[in-house]
Amino acid sequence: MFRKKEDQLSLYNAVNGTHYTDPDALEINTLDNVLYLGMKNDISFLISGTMNLYEHQSTYNPNMPIRGLMYFSKLYEKYIAENNIDIYTNTRKELPFPQYLVFYNGTADEPERMELKLSHMFRNIAGTTPQNTDRKKEACLECIATMLNINYGHNKELMEKCRRLKEYAIFVDTVRRNLSPDIPLHTSLMQAIDECIERGIMPDILVSQKAEVIQMLLETFDQEKHDEAMKKDWYEAGKADGFKIGKANGEKIGIEKGIRGLILTLRERSVSEEEIKNTLQEIYEISSEDAEKYLTES
Repeated sequence: MFRKKEDQLSLYNAVNGTHYTDPDALEINTLDNVLYLGMKNDISFLISGTMNLYEHQSTYNPNMPIRGLMYFSKLYEKYIAENNIDIYTNTRKELPFPQYLVFYNGTADEPERMELKLSHMFRNIAGTTPQNTDRKKEACLECIATMLNINYGHNKELMEKCRRLKEYAIFVDTVRRNLSPDIPLHTSLMQAIDECIERGIMPDILVSQKAEVIQMLLETFDQEKHDEAMKKDWYEAGKADGFKIGKANGEKIGIEKGIRGLILTLRERSVSEEEIKNTLQEIYEISSEDAEKYLTES
């Protein structure tokens, strides 16, 4: 949701109480093979001498400081190499100031703000963690992940400062309100997306990337099953090729991979063939005959 520099700058200003206006001041610093894969970090960028790592989580994870430590080590290694910094001299070098924020919007009740510290995870010599002992011992490593609850109704002051973040909170809330055991999952998701579009909530994303958003939500609500059976097989090919290549460049092979990927996903969730056909027609704007052909061949 925060792929545009303007949205990233707005989020940065909201979190830090700053008023920067030039999106080009942002230097995107995300490792390509980590974004949405591997450690799944969301945003990492440099601004005003600060290295920011912003990550989204739909479940509470007390191990975020470990992830932050591993990711920041890669970012600093990249920064040092790109800026030709010689760390073997006798002069002290300067590095960007690190900041690690985790945006939480899971269903469990969590506080508005929480600090997760790497130092709380270390064992001492006696085999206990530092917060459970009176022994004074200082770890040589620290990484603090600040978790902010961005569910709708939480951190209202922050939401008012960043329109995109507020709209995202409303969108997630709308999706959850539309879920019903009596309605197929993909139908509920499409209804929620249409409702948000009508209300002017993130129309720039939900209109142009509707199919991509649906696939993202489907895997979010059945992540474990999706990861085991589908991710390596069609997520990268179907989503990346089908939408980025197929939709953007009109390459037939990309669109076909995306269509077949969506068919597999919906069949895994026991959606009827007729409903799948209607979904394909609406999302990909293809004829009933073409949709039927894809169903027969998949």
